[in-house]
Amino acid sequence: MESRVLDSRLVSGGTVTWRRRECDACKRRFTTYERVELSLPVVVKKDGQRVPFDRTKVLASLRIACNKRPVSPETLEEEAEALELELSESGDREVSSMVIGERVMDRLERLDQVAYVRFASVYKSFRDIDEFMREMSGLVRPKDGE
Repeated sequence: MESRVLDSRLVSGGTVTWRRRECDACKRRFTTYERVELSLPVVVKKDGQRVPFDRTKVLASLRIACNKRPVSPETLEEEAEALELELSESGDREVSSMVIGERVMDRLERLDQVAYVRFASVYKSFRDIDEFMREMSGLVRPKDGE
């Protein structure tokens, strides 16, 4: 229960404090991470259910969409943290799960278009190939001279 801090640093863009500690009793060393607890809005799901915002769910979705893509785990962590901070700073008491999904898609579109299409195909529940192709056509950019 009693320990002393040997070293301390800010990590994850200054949102987390990393501390190296030593137990006063057994002299073992260990690491702790301290994250500021943000006041986050409640998420209103499609069925009207209200649940606490969970950054790990956003991160899991980002990881699935970016599986085997050239996007680093650190980048995904940063995007999840940025979305969490954005929601916290909004001051809203509630946020629709649809809004969160749209913001995740915006981030993925900038990061990796394949990951964006993966996420969008599940999130938007395309009814047929035509809907899917319309979404894809918005991503296709004409080559120079065309």
